[in-house]
Amino acid sequence: MSGLNSTPRANRLHIGIFGKRNAGKSSLANLITGQNAALVSDKAGTTTDPVCKSMELLPLGPVEILDTAGFDDEGELGRLRVEKTEEMLNRADLALLVAAADACGDLSFEREWREKLSAANTPILGVLNKKDLLSGGELQTVLEKLSAELEIKFVAANANDKACRAELLSAIVAAAPLDFEKPVLCGDLFKQGDTVVLIAPQDKQAPKGRLILPQVQVIRDILDNRGSAYICTPEELPTVLASLKQPPALAITDSQVFAKVAKILPQETPLTSFSIIMARAKGELSQFISGARKIGSLKAADKVLIAEACTHAPINEDIGRVKIPRRLKQIAGEGLTVDIAAGADFPKDLSPYALIIHCGGCMFTRKQLMSRLIEAAEQNVPITNYGVALAYMNGILDRVVRVFENRL
Repeated sequence: MSGLNSTPRANRLHIGIFGKRNAGKSSLANLITGQNAALVSDKAGTTTDPVCKSMELLPLGPVEILDTAGFDDEGELGRLRVEKTEEMLNRADLALLVAAADACGDLSFEREWREKLSAANTPILGVLNKKDLLSGGELQTVLEKLSAELEIKFVAANANDKACRAELLSAIVAAAPLDFEKPVLCGDLFKQGDTVVLIAPQDKQAPKGRLILPQVQVIRDILDNRGSAYICTPEELPTVLASLKQPPALAITDSQVFAKVAKILPQETPLTSFSIIMARAKGELSQFISGARKIGSLKAADKVLIAEACTHAPINEDIGRVKIPRRLKQIAGEGLTVDIAAGADFPKDLSPYALIIHCGGCMFTRKQLMSRLIEAAEQNVPITNYGVALAYMNGILDRVVRVFENRL
C-alpha cells in the first residue's frame, strides 16, 4: 500500500546538498532528516553515489533530501563521482551549498558550483558547517565573507548538534521556492460532478496486483477535483459506456490502445492518454506536439533516441524498446537506427538524432524533464513523448490534444 499512501518521489520538493569532501554534507543530511540515512566518516570521499531520503517538512510537505559526493573529488573514480553529483543539479529544487568552517579559505569550487546552480535556476541557501570551531566574533566575520563572496545568504550550523536542527529547518523553509506546486494533471479538464472514464489494459505489461503510478495519480486527481472515476479495460469499455446515463466528460487511456479505444469511443467524447497527461504536467506539451509531427518526415538513414526516465527489465513487447521502434521503422524504413537511453544516461551531444521520444517521465520531477527539453531545444533536436508520438502514428493527434485547447 505504500505506493498509494505516500507521495511519489517525483512530486516532492527536492533539496540537494552540495559541497567539498568532508564539509559534513552527510552529517547535515542526517541532522535534517533526524535519521542516520547517510554513512558518515571523517575520511574524505565517503559518499560515492547520491543518497536520497524522503521526509515531511512542514509547511512545505513531502520533501526529498539528496546527499551528494564532494564536488572537489579527485582521480578517475572521483571524476565519476562528480559527474553523479552534477546529475543532481537538474533534480534539485533547492540547493544547500555547504562550506566547512575549517576549510573555507579558498572558495573557487564553491564559486564554480554556485554559478552552475544559478544557471540551472536553482535557489541556493549557504550553510557554514562546523560553527563550533569558531568563536562568536569569528563566526560572524566568516558568515559575512561567505555571503559577500558567493552572493548568497549563509546560515551557521553544527551537524553534530541536534539543537541546530530547528534553526536550519526554518532557514530551509524560508529559502524554498514559493512556486513549487503539485503538477496539474487532469483536474482542469472536467467540472465538479463529471464522470471520467479511465481505460487501463491489464496485459503482461501491467504490474501484477497494482496499477501503474500515472494511473494512481490521475485517479487521485479526479477525486481531489470532485469528479467520478470509472476504470475499466478496453474490452469492458462498451459496457461501461452503456451503463452511464450521460456520456463521460473525458476519457483517458493507455497510449498503447489508442486505436482500439478511439474506435469504441464516440467522436464527440474528449480523449487523451495517461502519458499525454504526464507530458503536460512534467514538460511542455506544445514542444512534444511539434516533435511528434516530425515523425512523418523521418528517413531510413536517420537516428532516433528513445529516452526512459527509469531503468527496468524490458519485456517481449516493451513499448519503448519494441513497439515504438517497430512503428517508426514501418514509417521511415528498416534502416532507421533507434538508440535507447535509460535513467540518467542521457547523451550530452544530441546532434546525431533526428528525433527524441521520451517516456511519460512519471519518475522525474518537472525540473528534470524540462532540463532535457531545454537541451533538445538548444541543440535544435525535436523531442516528443510516448503518448503524443503514438497518437500521431495512430492518426488521432489532433483529437487527443484538442482536450487541452486554451491550456497549452
